[in-house]
Amino acid sequence: MSLDAHMPIGLFDSGIGGLTVLHALRRRLPQEDLIYLGDTARLPYGTKGRETIIRYSQRATQKLVDSGIKMLVIACNTATSAALPTLREQFAPLPVMGVVEPGAAAAVAASRNKRIVITATEATIAGGAYQEAIRRRCPDATVIGRACTLFVSLAEEGWTDGPIAEGVAARYLRDVFADGPEKPDTLLLGCTHFPLFTNALRHVVGPDVHIVDSAATTAQAVETELQRLGLLGEPGRRGVSRFLVTDNIARFMRSGGYFLGEELHRNDVTLVDL
Repeated sequence: MSLDAHMPIGLFDSGIGGLTVLHALRRRLPQEDLIYLGDTARLPYGTKGRETIIRYSQRATQKLVDSGIKMLVIACNTATSAALPTLREQFAPLPVMGVVEPGAAAAVAASRNKRIVITATEATIAGGAYQEAIRRRCPDATVIGRACTLFVSLAEEGWTDGPIAEGVAARYLRDVFADGPEKPDTLLLGCTHFPLFTNALRHVVGPDVHIVDSAATTAQAVETELQRLGLLGEPGRRGVSRFLVTDNIARFMRSGGYFLGEELHRNDVTLVDL
C-alpha cells in the first residue's frame, strides 16, 4: 500500500454522527480532501454485538481503502471501541485513528478532582474502552459511564436544543451531577452525535463542569499523526469532501445538514454497497 500526502483522509461511521468529526477536521485541516462513509443501512452500531461491529467496520474500511486514502479515521466511538486493533492489523501500513484515545487524554487533562463521567452508546459503555483509556492515564480516577442512547435519535431529527433535549439530558445525568463534594468536574462526550447537545448538557451539569468533545480532540490527533508521517496536505488549498452512504440518501442529506451546519448537495453524495 502506497501512501501519499495528496490522497484524501477516509472516515466512516454507522450513520451521520461521524460528521461532527469531519466538521472538526475541516476546521483544523481545511487543505485536506475527505471521504466520509456513513453505513446508514446498518445503523445503529451501538446496539449490535462486538463481532458484528467488527465485521461491519472491516467492510466500511475496505470500501474506503479501495477509494485510495492515506489515513483512516474511525469516526464512531462504538466502532473504535470494538474494531480499532483489528483494523490496524488488517490494513497495515495504513494509519488508523480512533476517537477514544484522544477523548480520554483530553478528559484526564481537563479533570482536577479525577471524577469523570462518560456519555456514550450502550455498546461503547459496555465495551469499557473509554474507562480503560482513562484509568491507564490516571489509575485513581473515578469513572462513571452513562449510556444515553436516546440522544442518537434526537440528534438525527435535529432536536438538540430546547425542553425536550434538556429533559432527556436531565433524566440521564441529573443525579450524577447533583451538587456536592462528589460531583464530577468533567463530562466526556463519548459519541459523535453528542457534541450537538452541548447547550442542553450545560443546562443540566452546570457552568463549572468541563465538557470534552472527542471530535475536536480527534482532529488535533489526526493533524499530529499526519505531520509525524509527512502526509499533511499542501497548505493554502481548499480541500473537498465526498460522502458515501449505504442507504437513504435523502435522509442522510437532511440530517447531515444539522451536523455540518450547512446544506449537503446531491452531487456530493453517492450510494454504495458494502
